[in-house]
Amino acid sequence: MGDGILIKIGDFDLFVHQTIVIWIGVGILVCALLIWGGNKLKHADPTQPPKGAVLVFETIVNLCAMVVKGNLNKKTWKFLPYFGTIMIMMVISNILGLVGLQPPTSNLSLAMVLAIGIFLLIHFSDIKNHGIKGKWKALTDPVPLLLPLNVIGDIAFPVSLTLRLFGNMLGGSIIMALVYVLVKAAMPFTGILLAVTPFLHMYFDMFTAFMQTYIFFTLATFFLSDAVDAAEE
Repeated sequence: MGDGILIKIGDFDLFVHQTIVIWIGVGILVCALLIWGGNKLKHADPTQPPKGAVLVFETIVNLCAMVVKGNLNKKTWKFLPYFGTIMIMMVISNILGLVGLQPPTSNLSLAMVLAIGIFLLIHFSDIKNHGIKGKWKALTDPVPLLLPLNVIGDIAFPVSLTLRLFGNMLGGSIIMALVYVLVKAAMPFTGILLAVTPFLHMYFDMFTAFMQTYIFFTLATFFLSDAVDAAEE
């Protein structure tokens, strides 16, 4: 039945795809790390320079805040717990190709779920800050005749986020798979090709992983900034 886990519940068979299994595993790992890191930060001595685990977690928090703060300004710390958690999960998921696993973000369904989550957050925040009337006014601006185009524009945002993340991560996975097929096929030159693969992994699994995460959340916070009026602060 493909890659995944088959769970039997009486006469009912439930197939859990590999993507879901890996994503749940990453989620559990990130939650455990955040709880442990939060406990370390809570008991750290503020009069002493950070070191060890405290330094690592402070660096991670500051990097996540840097991505979010560029668009959200003072609203950064309000949304950082959500964005930071998903950001860390996405980075870990994106670099799983280094250990021979298929990155969950190269699955269209998961990429779509992440984009829809951002889409709902943006529009719920917009309605919360501006009300139904304010949202309706934005959709009919500058004239009501443009309502269909504005709705299409809103829907196009999660679609573009989904396809950008999915396409880039899947493309990198396919290229690396083809490289290893080539390594097996070109036996006399296997040593030369294997010497090149670490550099390809650095680009497709490391650089692309961080770059796609950065682009995803930069776009997400840019559109969210209008919904929460972050630019006016």
